Amino acid sequence: MADLSISPPTRTQSALQTLRKRAFSSPSDAALSIVVFGLLAWLAWTLLDWAVIRAVWFEENVSQCGKGTGAGACWAVIDARHRLILFGLFPFDQHWRSTLACAAIIATVVLSCLPIMWSAKRLATLWIAGFATYYLLMEGSLLGLQQVTTDGWGGLSLTLFLFSSVVLLGMPMGLGLALMRRSEMSFVRGFAVVLIDFVRSLPLLTTLFTAAVVLPIILPSWLEGDKIWRVIIAFALFFACYQAEVFRGGFQAIPKGQFEAGKALGLTYWQILGRIVLPQVFRHALPSTINMVVITFKETAIVIIIGFFDVMASAKAAFGTGEWAPYYLEVYVFVAAIYWVFIFSLGQYGEYLKGRMAISER
Repeated sequence: MADLSISPPTRTQSALQTLRKRAFSSPSDAALSIVVFGLLAWLAWTLLDWAVIRAVWFEENVSQCGKGTGAGACWAVIDARHRLILFGLFPFDQHWRSTLACAAIIATVVLSCLPIMWSAKRLATLWIAGFATYYLLMEGSLLGLQQVTTDGWGGLSLTLFLFSSVVLLGMPMGLGLALMRRSEMSFVRGFAVVLIDFVRSLPLLTTLFTAAVVLPIILPSWLEGDKIWRVIIAFALFFACYQAEVFRGGFQAIPKGQFEAGKALGLTYWQILGRIVLPQVFRHALPSTINMVVITFKETAIVIIIGFFDVMASAKAAFGTGEWAPYYLEVYVFVAAIYWVFIFSLGQYGEYLKGRMAISER
């Protein structure tokens, strides 16, 4: 007797069937799909030819770059100026310190993403150790190394430090503002409402400019502090006010009956908040929180306007000389790739968290 069993379609066969159904279901659809796919293939080949096949990779071959030579991308500018892009104004012979400091921040962020580290004590210890390592390496004097003040910090390490500091400070500040906005005391609630709405009504550039330039004029000299810390605190407050609204949306998604059930069980306010409410708030607020974190990473480029030599400022300096001025596009592509790596990683981690939380709800 013949075997009538039918094996299930593989993932590749299913994808091909979907593509044929959506793109080639009629003669007009097929014609349009062929044109679009042909255009995409041509664009992909053009980019590959420019960026890889005809590219000039090394500084010693820079004479081959230029319109009349038939060469593609001149990555020789990256070979020659990558130190300036990645380390900014940091002393050349001390770049190893900036590299280790950058690695310390990245390691701190990566370890924070591991579930085994998700406890208040472990996270606090990790972040204190990570930031202390960064500061000791970058400043140097406490380790007996050449002192480099914050004015000399720059490049990718400064961008990562600004981003992680803003998120680290802004997240608990945002949660605190969200709780204050829900307070039963009218004064506390009113203060939170005014502060959140006032800060959110200002452009980020105005907030950072005020912290960097205006505050030293108003405050006494002993209260000024370092410009980088004033900017970080102002940036974190800006982040916190937006994040507070994200958390407020998460609170509104939770039925009031859960608070009443917690009270009926004899739990205190903080026990209800920590064990029942906040885990659900974080779950509801996760997509918007990831979006806020990604936006914050991109907005660190604004600090170039107030005098910080971040990775974008370093990129502009890399093609600031006459020799490398024609190859600004290659520099911006390189910096864009750096931003893409970090932002794509953040986005993928957000998807992992959403999947993990969805499983826990089942």
